[in-house]
Amino acid sequence: MVLPDDPKYALRKVDEIREMVDNDLGFQQAPLTCSRTKTLLFISNDKKVIGCLIAEHIQWGYRVIEEKIPDVSSENEMLTFERQKAWCCSTTPEPAICGISRIWVFSMMRRKKIASRMLECLRNNFIYGSYLSKEEIAFSDPTPDGKLFATQYFGTSQFLVYNFLSGNSQ
Repeated sequence: MVLPDDPKYALRKVDEIREMVDNDLGFQQAPLTCSRTKTLLFISNDKKVIGCLIAEHIQWGYRVIEEKIPDVSSENEMLTFERQKAWCCSTTPEPAICGISRIWVFSMMRRKKIASRMLECLRNNFIYGSYLSKEEIAFSDPTPDGKLFATQYFGTSQFLVYNFLSGNSQ
Protein backbone atom coordinates (compact mmCIF):
# COMPACT_ATOMS: atom_id res chain seq x y z
CA MET A 1 0.00 0.00 0.00
CA VAL A 2 1.32 3.42 -0.98
CA LEU A 3 0.05 6.28 1.20
CA PRO A 4 0.05 10.06 0.56
CA ASP A 5 2.98 10.71 2.90
CA ASP A 6 5.22 7.97 1.47
CA PRO A 7 8.50 8.97 -0.22
CA LYS A 8 8.26 10.94 -3.46
CA TYR A 9 9.81 8.11 -5.53
CA ALA A 10 6.94 5.81 -4.48
CA LEU A 11 4.33 8.46 -5.34
CA ARG A 12 5.97 9.02 -8.75
CA LYS A 13 5.82 5.26 -9.43
CA VAL A 14 2.13 5.22 -8.44
CA ASP A 15 1.50 8.10 -10.88
CA GLU A 16 3.19 6.12 -13.68
CA ILE A 17 1.10 3.06 -12.90
CA ARG A 18 -2.09 5.15 -12.64
CA GLU A 19 -1.48 6.60 -16.12
CA MET A 20 -1.08 3.10 -17.55
CA VAL A 21 -4.19 1.89 -15.69
CA ASP A 22 -6.21 4.90 -16.90
CA ASN A 23 -5.19 4.19 -20.50
CA ASP A 24 -6.13 0.52 -20.16
CA LEU A 25 -9.50 1.34 -18.54
CA GLY A 26 -10.24 4.09 -21.08
CA PHE A 27 -10.30 6.84 -18.45
CA GLN A 28 -9.59 10.38 -19.47
CA GLN A 29 -6.53 11.71 -17.72
CA ALA A 30 -8.37 12.95 -14.67
CA PRO A 31 -6.25 14.69 -12.08
CA LEU A 32 -6.02 12.55 -8.98
CA THR A 33 -4.78 14.18 -5.83
CA CYS A 34 -2.41 11.75 -4.16
CA SER A 35 -2.87 13.65 -0.92
CA ARG A 36 -6.19 11.84 -0.43
CA THR A 37 -5.64 8.41 -1.96
CA LYS A 38 -4.39 5.05 -0.84
CA THR A 39 -2.99 2.83 -3.58
CA LEU A 40 -2.68 -0.93 -3.33
CA LEU A 41 -0.40 -2.66 -5.83
CA PHE A 42 -0.46 -6.39 -6.46
CA ILE A 43 3.10 -7.41 -7.34
CA SER A 44 3.81 -10.75 -9.04
CA ASN A 45 6.68 -13.06 -8.01
CA ASP A 46 8.70 -11.67 -10.93
CA LYS A 47 8.23 -8.14 -9.54
CA LYS A 48 5.68 -6.90 -12.07
CA VAL A 49 2.61 -4.85 -11.13
CA ILE A 50 -0.38 -7.00 -12.13
CA GLY A 51 -3.04 -5.29 -10.04
CA CYS A 52 -3.80 -1.77 -8.84
CA LEU A 53 -6.53 -0.41 -6.59
CA ILE A 54 -6.83 3.31 -5.82
CA ALA A 55 -9.15 4.34 -2.99
CA GLU A 56 -10.13 7.60 -1.32
CA HIS A 57 -12.21 8.76 1.60
CA ILE A 58 -15.77 9.71 0.65
CA GLN A 59 -18.97 10.50 2.54
CA TRP A 60 -21.72 9.46 0.13
CA GLY A 61 -22.56 6.85 -2.46
CA TYR A 62 -25.59 6.28 -4.66
CA ARG A 63 -27.26 2.90 -5.09
CA VAL A 64 -27.29 1.41 -8.60
CA ILE A 65 -30.89 0.84 -9.68
CA GLU A 66 -31.45 -2.74 -10.76
CA GLU A 67 -32.73 -3.14 -14.27
CA LYS A 68 -34.88 -6.07 -15.33
CA ILE A 69 -32.78 -8.54 -17.30
CA PRO A 70 -34.52 -9.82 -20.42
CA ASP A 71 -35.00 -13.53 -20.92
CA VAL A 72 -31.82 -14.84 -22.47
CA SER A 73 -30.99 -18.32 -23.61
CA SER A 74 -27.31 -18.47 -22.67
CA GLU A 75 -24.73 -17.19 -20.21
CA ASN A 76 -22.98 -15.48 -23.14
CA GLU A 77 -26.12 -13.53 -24.06
CA MET A 78 -26.53 -12.44 -20.44
CA LEU A 79 -22.91 -11.24 -20.25
CA THR A 80 -23.32 -9.35 -23.54
CA PHE A 81 -26.48 -7.68 -22.20
CA GLU A 82 -24.75 -6.78 -18.91
CA ARG A 83 -21.77 -5.27 -20.74
CA GLN A 84 -23.86 -3.18 -23.16
CA LYS A 85 -26.77 -1.93 -21.09
CA ALA A 86 -26.91 1.57 -19.71
CA TRP A 87 -27.28 1.81 -15.96
CA CYS A 88 -28.74 4.33 -13.57
CA CYS A 89 -28.34 5.13 -9.92
CA SER A 90 -30.50 6.63 -7.23
CA THR A 91 -30.32 10.36 -6.49
CA THR A 92 -30.62 9.65 -2.77
CA PRO A 93 -27.19 9.71 -1.11
CA GLU A 94 -26.28 6.91 1.27
CA PRO A 95 -23.40 7.08 3.75
CA ALA A 96 -20.14 5.55 2.49
CA ILE A 97 -16.57 5.73 3.74
CA CYS A 98 -14.38 4.38 0.96
CA GLY A 99 -14.50 5.19 -2.73
CA ILE A 100 -12.76 2.88 -5.19
CA SER A 101 -11.60 5.26 -7.88
CA ARG A 102 -9.75 2.56 -9.87
CA ILE A 103 -9.45 -1.19 -9.70
CA TRP A 104 -7.45 -2.90 -12.41
CA VAL A 105 -5.84 -6.28 -13.06
CA PHE A 106 -3.53 -7.09 -15.98
CA SER A 107 -5.71 -8.71 -18.67
CA MET A 108 -3.81 -12.04 -18.71
CA MET A 109 -4.18 -12.37 -14.92
CA ARG A 110 -7.91 -11.70 -14.58
CA ARG A 111 -10.32 -14.18 -13.02
CA LYS A 112 -7.71 -15.30 -10.51
CA LYS A 113 -9.23 -13.46 -7.51
CA ILE A 114 -6.57 -10.70 -7.61
CA ALA A 115 -9.12 -7.85 -7.56
CA SER A 116 -11.03 -9.56 -4.74
CA ARG A 117 -7.83 -10.03 -2.73
CA MET A 118 -6.89 -6.37 -3.18
CA LEU A 119 -10.38 -5.31 -2.07
CA GLU A 120 -10.18 -7.56 1.01
CA CYS A 121 -6.78 -6.07 1.86
CA LEU A 122 -8.21 -2.56 1.45
CA ARG A 123 -11.19 -3.36 3.68
CA ASN A 124 -8.74 -4.52 6.36
CA ASN A 125 -6.34 -1.56 6.07
CA PHE A 126 -8.30 1.50 4.91
CA ILE A 127 -8.98 2.67 8.46
CA TYR A 128 -6.53 1.56 11.11
CA GLY A 129 -8.05 -0.95 13.54
CA SER A 130 -11.31 -1.35 11.65
CA TYR A 131 -12.69 -3.60 8.91
CA LEU A 132 -14.92 -1.92 6.31
CA SER A 133 -18.22 -3.57 5.51
CA LYS A 134 -19.22 -3.92 1.87
CA GLU A 135 -21.97 -1.34 2.48
CA GLU A 136 -19.32 1.30 3.26
CA ILE A 137 -17.66 1.01 -0.17
CA ALA A 138 -18.63 2.72 -3.45
CA PHE A 139 -17.16 2.43 -6.94
CA SER A 140 -16.55 5.38 -9.24
CA ASP A 141 -18.13 5.04 -12.66
CA PRO A 142 -17.31 1.36 -13.26
CA THR A 143 -16.49 -0.03 -16.69
CA PRO A 144 -18.76 -2.87 -17.90
CA ASP A 145 -16.23 -5.41 -16.59
CA GLY A 146 -15.96 -3.43 -13.35
CA LYS A 147 -19.73 -3.53 -12.95
CA LEU A 148 -19.69 -7.32 -13.43
CA PHE A 149 -16.88 -7.62 -10.87
CA ALA A 150 -18.69 -5.40 -8.34
CA THR A 151 -21.94 -7.33 -8.84
CA GLN A 152 -20.11 -10.61 -8.21
CA TYR A 153 -18.06 -9.28 -5.26
CA PHE A 154 -20.99 -7.60 -3.48
CA GLY A 155 -23.47 -10.33 -4.41
CA THR A 156 -25.87 -7.74 -5.85
CA SER A 157 -26.07 -5.43 -8.85
CA GLN A 158 -27.33 -2.71 -6.48
CA PHE A 159 -23.95 -1.68 -5.07
CA LEU A 160 -22.95 1.93 -4.33
CA VAL A 161 -21.32 4.25 -6.86
CA TYR A 162 -19.91 7.76 -6.57
CA ASN A 163 -18.52 10.34 -8.95
CA PHE A 164 -14.90 11.15 -8.14
CA LEU A 165 -14.83 14.03 -10.67
CA SER A 166 -17.82 15.99 -9.40
CA GLY A 167 -16.44 16.87 -6.01
CA ASN A 168 -19.53 15.23 -4.48
CA SER A 169 -17.34 12.56 -2.95
CA GLN A 170 -16.53 14.78 -0.01
